Amino acid sequence: QQTAMPSMQESVGNTGDSTQVMKDKMFIRQAAEGGIAEVQLGQLAAQKGGSDDVKAFGQKMVDDHTALNKEIEDVADSAGVMLPKRMNKTSQAEYDKLNGLSGDEFDTEYLTYMVKDHHQDLRDFRMESATTQNPALRETVIKAQRVIHGHMVMVEELAKNKGIEVPGRRRNKPAPPPEQ
Repeated sequence: QQTAMPSMQESVGNTGDSTQVMKDKMFIRQAAEGGIAEVQLGQLAAQKGGSDDVKAFGQKMVDDHTALNKEIEDVADSAGVMLPKRMNKTSQAEYDKLNGLSGDEFDTEYLTYMVKDHHQDLRDFRMESATTQNPALRETVIKAQRVIHGHMVMVEELAKNKGIEVPGRRRNKPAPPPEQ
């Protein structure tokens, strides 16, 4: 029975695991970039939002994603991942676009982007939680999924209340909450 332990440790070095470890590291970097973007876009919304509810949602993004970023940072440290210091080019382009808008135009663009962004994030986080072998990462990802799902519900409601067409909204099949 003593031989079971070393063989499990040896198996960590096999090809399948090393591919997953690389995928985990890529995911962590992308999640960090996304988190940075959520905070900076949220700060912009908190300042420039055309309505109080968009400003409040922006501030919630800042608060929640600052906390999630810290957890991703901790997982990154333990996984030996160097995190990016800024958002990616796509998010930066969105930030620049939003920075030029105000009032209802800002709200419409921000909410539309947040709906699309949170749908994509939820898919990515669900995929990662299903495939990662890293228990600390899995725990963080599952916790983040619940937060992201909550944001998605909130932003879709905000968008609906403002008469914004929500892309990818399927009336007949609402997304189930992430498993605990």
